[in-house]
Amino acid sequence: MDPEVRIGDHVIGPDVPPFIVAEMSANHNQSLDRALQIVDAVAATGAHALKLQTYTADTMTIEASSPEFSIDDPSSLWNGETLHRLYDKAHTPWEWHRPILARCRERGLIAFSSPFDASAVEFLEQLAVPCYKIASFENVDLPLIRKVASTGKPLIISTGMASVAEIAEAVETVRAEGNQQLILLKCTSSYPSPVEGANLATIPHMAQLFRCPVGLSDHTPGIGVAVAAVAVGATVVEKHVTLSRADGGVDAAFSLEPEELRSLVVETGRAWRARGSVRYGPTETELPSLRFRRSLYVVEDIRAGEVITEKHIRAIRPGLGLPPKFVDDFIGKRAARDACRGTAVKWDLLG
Repeated sequence: MDPEVRIGDHVIGPDVPPFIVAEMSANHNQSLDRALQIVDAVAATGAHALKLQTYTADTMTIEASSPEFSIDDPSSLWNGETLHRLYDKAHTPWEWHRPILARCRERGLIAFSSPFDASAVEFLEQLAVPCYKIASFENVDLPLIRKVASTGKPLIISTGMASVAEIAEAVETVRAEGNQQLILLKCTSSYPSPVEGANLATIPHMAQLFRCPVGLSDHTPGIGVAVAAVAVGATVVEKHVTLSRADGGVDAAFSLEPEELRSLVVETGRAWRARGSVRYGPTETELPSLRFRRSLYVVEDIRAGEVITEKHIRAIRPGLGLPPKFVDDFIGKRAARDACRGTAVKWDLLG
């Protein structure tokens, strides 16, 4: 399969710098003005794209108070919430999508969304989004994946919680629709997620297994994991972003602030450039340094016919003499000529 995917004019793949996606999610805090401010802030960081989520509380779940429709986990940021109430608080009103996407275009950002049901796909098609994202929790919803894939647009799928078999089912569903424009994202679906659970070694394995670009959807604190992911081959990095964590909000605790996002853009770019290719021997910039290696030099004057001892030659810098490995070829031999202190040792010292 093609190792590159094109979204608009942007190419995503191992031979180009990583594609940086800022996830707004619920960090608009129910304010369209704040949402537009986030767009402006993201554009100023150099990130490539901004992602929304397209759902309503009623397309996600039903309003019910029974235990299975509530979050009962003291470690969760959303402990005590019912699912319906949480999604109602977190969703991006559909009437906001058009002005947000328009602001993204004005600011040079690629804008797209995660649909969570068929009605969201139909709505986003009306807005002519350039690609789609399937969230981790929906990566087993094959009918949804099939509908998105049938648009023929590039598709990004987060693989949080998914087994290899489940990922394979999702991939096969996309390709069965004739859609080869697929990107997978390694993801840990806990919020925030621990660094120790990132398992970034999965990224190159996943790329080889499914023959497509693989990136990272990251919920760890900071940017270190994302930078490391690019170093092992991640082609996309997605991070939640907010104007300020101090402002609170459903997803604020594991979101980057604009200056942190700017650092992510810079440092992942450096990580991509540093990854390079398999290479041994001096690089072009190292060539001048070769002269400062150790080599054999005369450190005490030697007369012709004199037996050379360890007091006469030694491995020192610079590197203009013979390599130190040849020292035993000289010790105990008679010098063929005079050699003064500071002379680089060459084979002609032996005649």
